[in-house]
Amino acid sequence: MSSSPLVSLMDAATGQRIRLASIQVQGVLRRRLLDLGFVPGAVIEVLQASPLGDPVAYRVNNTTIALRREERERIFGEICKEDGE
Repeated sequence: MSSSPLVSLMDAATGQRIRLASIQVQGVLRRRLLDLGFVPGAVIEVLQASPLGDPVAYRVNNTTIALRREERERIFGEICKEDGE
């Protein structure tokens, strides 16, 4: 990882891509996220928010998943640069 500051998925805008650094989710949800590809180094794309802003859809490894605010606040990474991440 470079020296870019870590941001939570909450701070990412639609269309941005985040290189995952850590997830601070516990229990069954943590296992599910890891199984879906939310592992350090994975690139997560912010797809769209629901009409009321929660949940938000993300794509990782050709899988789309919607995460609630409580989950997004605990997933951190770096915003990828457009010119090659």
